Amino acid sequence: MFIIGGIQKTTLLDFPGKVAAIVFTQGCNFTCGYCHNPELLEFDKNTEYNSKDFIDFLKTRIGKLDGVVITGGEPTLQNGLHDFIKEIKSLGFAVKLDTNGTNPNILKRLIKDNLIDYVAMDIKAPFEKYRLISGVNVNIDDIKDSIGLIMQNCVDYEFRTTVLKSQLTIDDFEKIGKSINGAKRYYLQKFIPTKLLDKNLKDEITFTNEELEKICNILSKYIKFTSYR
Repeated sequence: MFIIGGIQKTTLLDFPGKVAAIVFTQGCNFTCGYCHNPELLEFDKNTEYNSKDFIDFLKTRIGKLDGVVITGGEPTLQNGLHDFIKEIKSLGFAVKLDTNGTNPNILKRLIKDNLIDYVAMDIKAPFEKYRLISGVNVNIDDIKDSIGLIMQNCVDYEFRTTVLKSQLTIDDFEKIGKSINGAKRYYLQKFIPTKLLDKNLKDEITFTNEELEKICNILSKYIKFTSYR
């Protein structure tokens, strides 16, 4: 079963170089306080979108859309992910997967079967701070395995981190840089207090553009391309 929590029929921003639709999956194994899709954290079949209807919609967009972004929640928690992507690919669409990296075996299978064209993996924090940011106990070996899989295969990718000034220091970003040393692409994502899982964070701030530039300069020692957005 593949449980969809929502769809966006068109985006020009979420799949680099492509016009895409977005599928938001239900369920996540993290409870990051800054999560901007808190309504997707739990599985709730009452808000389930029909995956067949989405495939039927895609059939009407052949030649108009280039790809599909599958995000969440955490898509790799979905038992039907492989088959769902296979259907999308059979229609000729490219697929971008957003993931937190906690299920490297799922990721490995998708890459092996040539079912994903782009991966965006969130690096929540330096490894020693993962519990603090994610809100749960994390198997760091799984995170490391996913990083290695993404960097060692031919699938295009990016790593990214949401930047909340009270949670991560400039030194923390250097540690992240070392953990993905040699990576192709990394983005610092500004914290924007819109919808939040932890409403106590609504008055928190991100770094200034000048500070983000400084962080990017530090990270350039380890990563080929670094920017913020």
